[in-house]
Amino acid sequence: MTDLDHIMSVMDAAFDPHWREAWTRQQVENSLSMPHTYAIIFDKHARLLAPGREAAGFILARRAPGEEELLLIGVRPEVRNSGVGRALIEYFLDVARKEGAERVFLEMRANNPAEKLYLSCGFEPIGRRANYYRTLDGTLLDAITFVQTL
Repeated sequence: MTDLDHIMSVMDAAFDPHWREAWTRQQVENSLSMPHTYAIIFDKHARLLAPGREAAGFILARRAPGEEELLLIGVRPEVRNSGVGRALIEYFLDVARKEGAERVFLEMRANNPAEKLYLSCGFEPIGRRANYYRTLDGTLLDAITFVQTL
C-alpha cells in the first residue's frame, strides 16, 4: 500500500459523512504533491507506520516560513482514546519545532469532540468564522482557529 492508500483507508473509517470533513483521494493526492505539504502516518501502537502494518491515524500538514498548519487529522474509531491522536500531534509539533516553526495553526468545526485533545496539547482558540461549515443536512457550524506558540 502507498501512503495515499493508508491515508484513504483511515479517512474512510474515521470521518462520518454527516460532517462533510473527509477529503477525496484526489484532494489528498493534490495536497501531497504541493511543496511543503506532508503526511505523518502512525500504526495502532502510536509509532510511525512501518511496511506491512496497518495505518491507524494520520496528519496532513503544510509548512510555511516560521509556521506549520495541521490541515487534517484522522484516527480510526477503534483506536480513539488510545493515545494515537495525541502521539500524532506531539510528533507533528516536534517536527514543526525542528523545522523552525514559531507557531502552529489548525482549524476545526464547532462541536468537534477533538477540541479537548487540541486544548490538552497546548492549542488555544484565536478566532471564529461564523457559519463556515455545512453539514449533510444543511446545518451551518462555525469554524474555530487554534494556535500554539512553540
